[in-house]
Amino acid sequence: MLEYKQENIAEAVHLLLSQEKKCIAFYAPMGAGKTTLINALCKKLEVIDATSSPTFSIINEYATANDNMIVHMDWYRLKGEEDAINAGVEDYLQGKHYLFIEWPEIAEGLLPEDCCKCSIEILDEVTRKITIL
Repeated sequence: MLEYKQENIAEAVHLLLSQEKKCIAFYAPMGAGKTTLINALCKKLEVIDATSSPTFSIINEYATANDNMIVHMDWYRLKGEEDAINAGVEDYLQGKHYLFIEWPEIAEGLLPEDCCKCSIEILDEVTRKITIL
């Protein structure tokens, strides 16, 4: 468990990357900083593309400086597992690239068994608590 201020998310990034898992599912309410934390992870992993929330596209792919790929998914607009499958998420879930998923509870049954589950709790306007499940 880790508490961090939004302006100093380096500790949270370090904690998540130290889990040595390629899939990280982010459980948090709206406005908790899921996308902000994912953007910081992408920066640390040397993403060379512009990052943004895939709320409408569902899936964004980002290239890194060392020719890897990071996949950022936002399942908020999906209606369940069938909808996620129809959106093509299964193809990415089997890959060897980093996979960051917002709103995973929408289709939790599709998550890989070894997916790191990250819960973000809002403590106040600028402080968050991260729990790795």
